[in-house]
Amino acid sequence: MTTPAPASPTRILIAEDQALLSGSFRVLIDSEPDLITVGEASTGAQAVAMARTEHPDLVLMDIRMPELDGIEATRRICASPLTADVRVLILTMFDLDDYVFAALRAGAGGFLLKDTPPADLLTAIRVIATGEALLAPTVTRRLIEEFCRRPPAPTPTPLTGVTDREREVLHLIATGSSNTEIAHTLHLSPGTVKTHIGHLLTKLNARDRAQLVITAYESGLVRPTGVRHIRQR
Repeated sequence: MTTPAPASPTRILIAEDQALLSGSFRVLIDSEPDLITVGEASTGAQAVAMARTEHPDLVLMDIRMPELDGIEATRRICASPLTADVRVLILTMFDLDDYVFAALRAGAGGFLLKDTPPADLLTAIRVIATGEALLAPTVTRRLIEEFCRRPPAPTPTPLTGVTDREREVLHLIATGSSNTEIAHTLHLSPGTVKTHIGHLLTKLNARDRAQLVITAYESGLVRPTGVRHIRQR
């Protein structure tokens, strides 16, 4: 019987202008058998260039970077056909609303604060590298609070081509339900839920679950009340 080849480790590019922090992240990541760093960028422009040459699975991106901030660097990485499949996890000291919105719109798959425990950071890297989305609960609360403060959009974003069932799934995603909870609520199998989410990502041109949440609110499908943190399963 042939022994299956071990899975390749997830390749991480660290974009952080503080050498001490960058080195600490590298030691943490390289201590895990399924993760490996492929480089360290000290500026946003360098992060974009290294994403193209090293093609990591994920970039751990600081927001406040010299030459090019982390938001613009994220936008360029996610928009380029050369690096469109590279995931980005924003890690910062700041959880200001403008940063959250800008990061998600730029294509970031996650947003965590630098005081996140190391184990949670490693979990976030693994989750986002698989194509899921993840936000720290405190960040998600700020995101929802910002929706509460904003007046309704005069022209809501249309949910073009979305079926009634997909609308139900999108509503539950935006109110914090996991895939398992969506399946239970709508009496669907977990596989069917994942299929609906895949269709929503394609139809709404969203990179991940976090962007689906924004679309749900901007379309007027969901009102920003009683929302929990975004969960994946």
